Amino acid sequence: MSAGRLSSPALQGGLLALLAAALFGLSTPLVQRFGAGLGPFSTAALLYIGAATVALLLRRPASREAQLRRTDLPRLLAMAGMGAVIGPVALAWGLQRTSGSSASLMLTLEAVFTAVLAWRWYHETLDRRVAAAMLLLLAGGAVLVVEQGLAGRVQLFGLLAVLLATAAWSVDNTLSRGVAERDPGQVVWVKALLGASATTVLAFAWGEPLPGAWVALALLAVGASGYGLSLRFYLLAQRAFGAARTGSVFAFAPFIGALGAFALGDRSASGLMALGGALMVAGVWLHLAERHEHAHAHEALAHEHAHTHDDGHHLHTHEPMPEGAHSHAHVHTPLQHAHPHVPDAHHGHRH
Repeated sequence: MSAGRLSSPALQGGLLALLAAALFGLSTPLVQRFGAGLGPFSTAALLYIGAATVALLLRRPASREAQLRRTDLPRLLAMAGMGAVIGPVALAWGLQRTSGSSASLMLTLEAVFTAVLAWRWYHETLDRRVAAAMLLLLAGGAVLVVEQGLAGRVQLFGLLAVLLATAAWSVDNTLSRGVAERDPGQVVWVKALLGASATTVLAFAWGEPLPGAWVALALLAVGASGYGLSLRFYLLAQRAFGAARTGSVFAFAPFIGALGAFALGDRSASGLMALGGALMVAGVWLHLAERHEHAHAHEALAHEHAHTHDDGHHLHTHEPMPEGAHSHAHVHTPLQHAHPHVPDAHHGHRH
């Protein structure tokens, strides 16, 4: 059993979630800037065409990653409807009616919805440390929202639309936990393709104006990084340490978005914003430093996903033994041991 592989599952998942948060957070003020004057359906379509393009280039063969199955289609359709249609359309509409900082900070609530859904749907445990980290992140977001309210920049209907986007994305996040063990490039590609197709049809049906070439290219680039790459890293983070923890660390995205809005000319920084950011940094640190360890039992399990043979769980043999990550259907025999772990595909036990 490799101690290095087992010693920091929370750190691995947390860093992936942070990377996803950074890419998505920076996309929010950019969408507001480049999407000005453009219809919400057109904006969402361009974002997910960009996401689908980068995902197409990142797909992996079946020997490296588990492939999607026909039984995954209903889940993918629901993910596309919530995460690639309702979420981005509501966000694009709201961004035209409120400040970039306010919208970025309202997205903090996505963590709350995601954690509650992960707890209810997947029975993911939320111990005191994780709860404290989530509370710090939410407190930081609340302070930042109050700061915007005191500054007189909050516009109710725009923020309510952003709130709808957070609710839609939290359902998408929780649904995506069920395909986190599949090839993330393939998952992002199918979801983005479905979402782009639906929003393109709606944009033409609504008679939305066509964007200029430079605006279209800018939104395609934002979609490739802030939606395509971000979702890929988000799925890998869910694979590493579960939906609730990924959603909680991802709550740092609003603070990153607020910094991006400031860099683009939204001069709304203040002492309260610094306080909110400090609280969120403390919450992320608690997640990254999590160490949950106790004796636990694994029941017999058969599934397929990318894995290596140095993590203490994949004890089956090959002839010859492959090097690095590979994917195939495999069986786990009952096992009992103790090591640091988080709610991944092999640690769904209750506490």
